[in-house]
Amino acid sequence: MMSESMNTGLALSVVIPVYNEEAGLDKLFARLYPALDALQITYEILFVNDGSRDRSPQILADQFRARPDVTRVVLLSGNFGQHMAILSGFAAARGDVVVTLDADLQNPPEEIGNLLAKMREGHDYVGSIRRKRHDVMWRTMASRAMNRLREKITRIKITDQGNMLRAYGRNVVNLINQCGEVNTFVPALAYSFARNPAEIVVEHEERAAGESKYSLYSLIRLNFDLMTGFSLMPLQVFSMLGMLLAAGSAALFVLLLIRRFVLGAEAEGLFTLFALTFFFMGVILFGIGLVGEYVGRIYMQVRARPRYVVQTILQQDSTEEDVVPQPGQRRRA
Repeated sequence: MMSESMNTGLALSVVIPVYNEEAGLDKLFARLYPALDALQITYEILFVNDGSRDRSPQILADQFRARPDVTRVVLLSGNFGQHMAILSGFAAARGDVVVTLDADLQNPPEEIGNLLAKMREGHDYVGSIRRKRHDVMWRTMASRAMNRLREKITRIKITDQGNMLRAYGRNVVNLINQCGEVNTFVPALAYSFARNPAEIVVEHEERAAGESKYSLYSLIRLNFDLMTGFSLMPLQVFSMLGMLLAAGSAALFVLLLIRRFVLGAEAEGLFTLFALTFFFMGVILFGIGLVGEYVGRIYMQVRARPRYVVQTILQQDSTEEDVVPQPGQRRRA
């Protein structure tokens, strides 16, 4: 869907977050620009430098000089995370359709045309499913498990939530830009706003260079943010579990009391009581941590700090002099 356009005449904006990708950027350029030129539509590419500590800003600036007609570079003042980088790109994007893409070439740029073809069928959000993943086994298994858990908790049906290659209609992007959430998951937010979402199967390739920026901890944190940001079900489930455990504890107390008066004092069940106690303590600590997740989100939100800080945007109507930070330069957040 092409509704609610910004009337810029641009059919497509491609938003690409970049964090320490100097080794693979030239390969990305070599495939991305020909793929978009072949579409024969008006487009722009927004590279969002998310506080890279290598030569990525300089390489992006050089590419801006080489293709200033279709290239824009958003330089953030620090590392704010992939999803904040995407949101900053959404805020600057001017196309009727916005496509997000990884900089590591795991998502082939040639698949963008297939996303646009699906959008022309009347969809305002098109996700993608990797045909054959080239990730390590633990990442694939963890991602699938988290997908199933997330879908049951949030009812957001995203088959492959870890895939960056997605297309967003202007109406969806405008709604996302109105949100002020500090912690969010962009594809899930878009799915909740879309009137007619869809998914297609795309190819998946090995990284062109570098290494994944997501550790196991980062993936767990991302899914905690996703589940606590889009559903109250974890709290509701834990409340029900607390009620069941309380009822079970009361029944166990009555049983032990009856045994005490009927059979007399006994020590054989002492370790069983210890095991039950430790189990209940573990459940309580997990519950406190779950509540802490929600309280933490509230704390982050009420501080009302900027989600990201744009240092500058390299584009045809701006100067690029003295705006490209050097590797290792300290940035103010």
